[in-house]
Amino acid sequence: MDVVISAVLTVVGLVMLCFGGNWLVSGGVAIARKFRISNLVIGMTIVAYGTSTPELAASIAAAGEHSTIILGNIIGSNIANVGMVIGVAAILVPVAIHKSVLRKEIPIMLGVSVLLILISIDGELSNYDGILLLVGLGVFGYYTFRDAIKQRQENKDDIPEGGNNVYLKSIGLIGLGIGLLYIGAILTVDNAVILAKEFGLSEKIIGLTVIAIGTSLPELITSIIAIRKGHGDIGVGNIIGSNIYNILMIMGVGAALGGVMISADVYVDYAIMIMFSLALLIGLKTGVINRVMGVCLAIGYVAYLVVTFFK
Repeated sequence: MDVVISAVLTVVGLVMLCFGGNWLVSGGVAIARKFRISNLVIGMTIVAYGTSTPELAASIAAAGEHSTIILGNIIGSNIANVGMVIGVAAILVPVAIHKSVLRKEIPIMLGVSVLLILISIDGELSNYDGILLLVGLGVFGYYTFRDAIKQRQENKDDIPEGGNNVYLKSIGLIGLGIGLLYIGAILTVDNAVILAKEFGLSEKIIGLTVIAIGTSLPELITSIIAIRKGHGDIGVGNIIGSNIYNILMIMGVGAALGGVMISADVYVDYAIMIMFSLALLIGLKTGVINRVMGVCLAIGYVAYLVVTFFK
């Protein structure tokens, strides 16, 4: 009976994720137009922060005693964001993306990933490493804020749509969207973990797969909705921003609270995370992630899941 209840609650969580993702995108687009900021910046900030709340909640809950879940959640989510989210989205609708992402944002994502590997060499992410990552979050936040101000000045002749009602409605949609994404993700993840344990899966595998996929569902739903609405920059910006926040903010908070131990076999997962990011970099050279690239990413992710379950 418990298994049935968990399955039903998982479905309820997925429905909440769908509604939350739709409202978050709608509110984000309206804010971008109101403040004359590009969809890409909105995708990397408001939308990315919103869709990363499940990872943050899961990591805070696992801090200390269950630090392996934090590490598995972050690495697994970053792999899932590219392989599952971008892959599935591109299969449904080819994703056109601004070339500036290739020049700036994706290299930043790769650089942050390399930083995580470097500070893991001593076998743990200490409290000081967590503080270093949070400082990096501040630097990245300043970079995106400065970029937003620059865009606003460049578009100062554009007349914002609507008045204060549009502003209030957009903030309301974003708030409701984030709230539904958070509650929906918690419902989905908690009950998916119950189902996974019923099938005898280990804590590490649960972190790398079940929780990672569950906490990536907001990115999946939000990105697909954004791309299908013609806002590809929000969809891809959401993924890039989320991957950066996962390491700087969520891993930073987790390490700062209680430290995270690093096992030797995690470097394989690190390498796969880098490979998926490089694949995204190569795919964006043409300015579009087509269905063939989407299929390759999705197949690669499924292969990763199979290997993870049986290694």
